[in-house]
Amino acid sequence: MKVILTYGTFDILHYGHIRLLKRAKDLGDYLIVAISTDEFNDIKGKKSYYSYDVRKEMLEAIKYVDLVIPEENWEQKPNDIKTHNIDVVVMGGDWAGSERFEYLREYCDVQYLDRTEGISTTQIKENLK
Repeated sequence: MKVILTYGTFDILHYGHIRLLKRAKDLGDYLIVAISTDEFNDIKGKKSYYSYDVRKEMLEAIKYVDLVIPEENWEQKPNDIKTHNIDVVVMGGDWAGSERFEYLREYCDVQYLDRTEGISTTQIKENLK
């Protein structure tokens, strides 16, 4: 079984997220999504509209997602990979080449998927102002 892992906040869930999750799942058999906890978002200087528990509930309802785990800090990724026997870490293309993910090649494959054109959480928040 090929296990895929992705990370994100998944705050204001939109069709770009769904398409990314579908493409990630298409790369393997089992998709794990690690979502930033509210406390980790505070550390990163991010504010989510929905709480961690609500974001987790929404992701668990998506048919492409097999397991949701908390992302509590930047350093946990190697342990997540080992604990869950991850074959591929998948991230959005805006992270390509980032040291935050490139070092994970030591543990598994890392792939970057293009974001869906015309949609982003940042754009939605701006449009709502």
